[in-house]
Amino acid sequence: MQVYKVLLCVIFFLIPFSVSAQKKQQDKISPIEQKMLDQGLVNIKTLNPEILVELKYATPDNFMKKNVYGELTHAYLQPEMAKKLSRASSFLQQEKPDFKLLVYDAARPNSAQYKLWDALDDLKIPPRSKTQYVADPKIGSNHNFGCAIDLTVVDENQKPLDMGTSYDFFGPLAYPRSEQEMLRQGKLTSKQIANRNILRKAMIKAGFTVNTTEWWHFDGMSKKQARAKYGMIK
Repeated sequence: MQVYKVLLCVIFFLIPFSVSAQKKQQDKISPIEQKMLDQGLVNIKTLNPEILVELKYATPDNFMKKNVYGELTHAYLQPEMAKKLSRASSFLQQEKPDFKLLVYDAARPNSAQYKLWDALDDLKIPPRSKTQYVADPKIGSNHNFGCAIDLTVVDENQKPLDMGTSYDFFGPLAYPRSEQEMLRQGKLTSKQIANRNILRKAMIKAGFTVNTTEWWHFDGMSKKQARAKYGMIK
């Protein structure tokens, strides 16, 4: 009986700290992320903690060489997209139990889309070719509706698989549609293409579609569908 009383005291003592810890965690959400939550998007890792996240545009490790996202450090998607991604993670681990998905980009505010669009001028990308790499912010990317995901696969040491190019590589070497030609030219290896297919197989099985010019990019629905169903993330 004495032990029971002690346990009750411990439980009641810890409850305030538990509530305080939860509140502290909620307080860490930045205004931009709170706005995304208010729009109905969900944090991918709350749905599936097995999925790894490293938002490239929240670091200098991107083609702009600077942090574009500021306080946006978590990956968000529309709920149905997040569920698809969680299924893709499960399909991957059924085939490769030690492998995991690593997310590079997810929902993107349209304000950041303008920064990416303008950065292409600094790279001397011709205006007529800009939309091949970044969607015109006036129209929006599927990322701007929370319906697209950029990602790769990591091995048991959490090292990204060799996909033949880095993330955001500009050129045919990154194009899924050009893989066989790149293979014939000796610019891609069969192993690199096989690694891409590991990712592709899981994503397609979960209901995503492949982007023809970016091995890392997958859409959960068409842009027309996304625009009709969801508002743009500002």
